[in-house]
Amino acid sequence: MNKPIRLHTRVGEPADPPSAGPSGPLLFAAPHRAMFLAGVVQAVLIFLPWTWEMLARAGVVGGVVWPWPPGWVHGLWALYGVFPFFAFGFLFTAMPRWQGLPDTPGRTLRPVWWLMCAGWLVFDGGLLAGQGGLCAIGLGVVLAGWVWALRRLHPIAFKPGAPRLHPGSAWGALAAGALGLLAWVGYALSGEPFLARAGIAIGVWWLLAPLFMVVSHRMIPFFSASALPRYEVVRPDAALRVLIGASLIHGALAAADLAAWAWPSDLLAAATALWLSARWQLRRSLAVPLLAMLHLGFLWLGIAWLLSGVHGLVPASGLGLAPLHALTVGYFGSMTLAMVSRVSLGHAGQALVADALIWRLALGLHAIVLLRVLADWVPSGQTGLLVASSLGWLAIFVPWAIRLIPLYLRRRADGRPG
Repeated sequence: MNKPIRLHTRVGEPADPPSAGPSGPLLFAAPHRAMFLAGVVQAVLIFLPWTWEMLARAGVVGGVVWPWPPGWVHGLWALYGVFPFFAFGFLFTAMPRWQGLPDTPGRTLRPVWWLMCAGWLVFDGGLLAGQGGLCAIGLGVVLAGWVWALRRLHPIAFKPGAPRLHPGSAWGALAAGALGLLAWVGYALSGEPFLARAGIAIGVWWLLAPLFMVVSHRMIPFFSASALPRYEVVRPDAALRVLIGASLIHGALAAADLAAWAWPSDLLAAATALWLSARWQLRRSLAVPLLAMLHLGFLWLGIAWLLSGVHGLVPASGLGLAPLHALTVGYFGSMTLAMVSRVSLGHAGQALVADALIWRLALGLHAIVLLRVLADWVPSGQTGLLVASSLGWLAIFVPWAIRLIPLYLRRRADGRPG
């Protein structure tokens, strides 16, 4: 049985419980509760129609008519309708501590939550009805909530005299996400394909990749130092700047349909990320499952950059979308499962250990990532692998949702506020 890991109370470590007491409904007693709840639910819901689409391609069920290209809809849902809920919940919890500020009251995110949830419901309705105008309205409502959150987060991220690399970069990534959402609104109104491609490129390379890299760079060394004896914290700012710079370059080229030309910066980013994995002592982390989940998730970043660089340098490699799915399903997906599990358990007043279920789900997700990457590399068995990976995602995230959702709807087990 794993022993609970006690973390040092260091500014910026979201695993510590918030000091502010609940005000209003329990769901808004802390910033992460409502946002994580929406993200967990969305992680399941958006994969239901996509799994149906995969089954239809395999001839198992009848097909459906999508008003937009299904791959684009799937990308929009995932990039802007799942991970940002987790990002806002995490940053409103962690960033004030990074900056030495008091905890953010949970009620701060109430209007953000309502606007984003309502907006996605309207968008889904417009998609079902085939009404681009209704889709644009829904995305506009999501954007309104997004901008509201950005305004609330700005004075925290740019507190005078406080460090800005991590909070400023995270805020900038979220601001880029607002631009990406605006591109999708334009696509919904005009049908211009470039706007959809730009929205996807921004969502992957300017929004989520920088966000996840900032959080990884900030938190993995600290969490490792808390759990591993005689651990040397290695967190060079230059490494994060290289990773973010490579992501911005790749995003700009991808929006112009020139992503293959990003291979020099992709390979530099791959070397940087893999070097960080080694210096952060991935091998030692395996002794602590909850910590190992973070390290194994980060490893996918280096793999994704490497695959992307090879694909650009050697077009005949036939990697296709494998680098993209190594990044999105591998890095974004596994890091989300790891970090959200950790924060949710800590803020529920429970022991900071990965129980048997969460650990098995984390390992299972890596198997699903391998299937999804392989599907892009082995055209002969692509349909079967796509079906298996889609069903596998649901097999991982449905039990995960069942495990975590009650934590957001009940009081902390230790009786503390938040």
